[in-house]
Amino acid sequence: MNRSFWQAGHTPTLLSAFLYFDLSFMVWYLLGPLQVPIATALHLDTQQRALMVAVPILCGAVLRLFMGMAADRIGARRAGLIAQAIVIAALLVAWRLGVHSFGQVLLLGMFLGVAGGSFAIALPLASRWYPPEHQGTAMGIAGAGNSGTVLAALFAPVLAIAFGWHNVFGLACLPLIVVLLVFAACARDAPLPVQRKTLRDYGKVLVGNRDSWWFMLFYAITFGGFAGFASALPGYFHDQFGFDSKIAGWATAACVLAGSVMRPVGGVIADRIGGTRSLLMIYLAASVLVAIAGFGLGGPVGTVALFVLTMLCLGAGNGAVFQLVPQRFGAEIGVMTGLIGMAGGIGGFLLAAGLGVIKQHTDSYALGLWVFAGVALLAWVSLRGITHHWRSQWTAGTARV
Repeated sequence: MNRSFWQAGHTPTLLSAFLYFDLSFMVWYLLGPLQVPIATALHLDTQQRALMVAVPILCGAVLRLFMGMAADRIGARRAGLIAQAIVIAALLVAWRLGVHSFGQVLLLGMFLGVAGGSFAIALPLASRWYPPEHQGTAMGIAGAGNSGTVLAALFAPVLAIAFGWHNVFGLACLPLIVVLLVFAACARDAPLPVQRKTLRDYGKVLVGNRDSWWFMLFYAITFGGFAGFASALPGYFHDQFGFDSKIAGWATAACVLAGSVMRPVGGVIADRIGGTRSLLMIYLAASVLVAIAGFGLGGPVGTVALFVLTMLCLGAGNGAVFQLVPQRFGAEIGVMTGLIGMAGGIGGFLLAAGLGVIKQHTDSYALGLWVFAGVALLAWVSLRGITHHWRSQWTAGTARV
């Protein structure tokens, strides 16, 4: 990252987008590290617990399309302010009235999905300020807001022990309000014409361009793997090794921190060696690591280490995918950000919920981990098959495919 990058765009907006994304991801993921005490209090089985943590991911995925359209119509800054206010209101209601049933916790999860939709606001808000040769770095910095999952994993279980899990919802509002004020003061929409998207625009991209489906698949594995494992690992560590909620949260935080740190690094690496070359290495490594974890080798310490390495790969993959997106879809960046983000969320939902279903019916997580490893290997094979076409047809400027 050199001086030209910091002179190319609007740093206050980039950092505001990062903070907004960071705190949004914190609350989007909040039910994950709290799943053990919530499941105990509400008498949920493994499958219900998995659905509880997966619902915010799915709702966030779907809402990204509509929040992206809202950002085009009223501006990304204004859309972000409204979305953050909705999330704060939902958390305050849950704190004041309480959550007493499986249905109520699912309803809360749906509202937390609004925070997951921040993806469709923060990334275009930052991206529109930067030229193609800096897209990987800019998108990586803004997208590093997924590090908010680390905050939730580290502090939510500790706060739940100290104050009760229901009070965590109220405490989470404090940093959200601070960031809301910073975002309102510092974020600015880029002085560029923005084409307003409709559902028909999304349909045209999906019907008329096969590459859009490839990008959705690739991000469903990298971000879906990141989000799905981030939500599922506290329960996995609890079930597999008997970790209490605090230790399970800390182990998960180490994994999530690795993936979060690697997202901007992945964007920088992709700018230098090419996004497709990065992704090929990432998918192969992730497939091997998760397959080994499925065999349960190495005990608790070895398994945590395997997932740390896995999340490093997936985090770098998130940055690499969005290094490629502006090169292929420069004119449709807003549409594709929404579609790819939606696919990533759906991938996370399927992974988190699927692991719980498989554990419920087989009494083991192994099959679920092997399925994910197989899908990552399939992505590697597919990407190898289309890499030459991409490199020859749509390299943009000085950026590298």
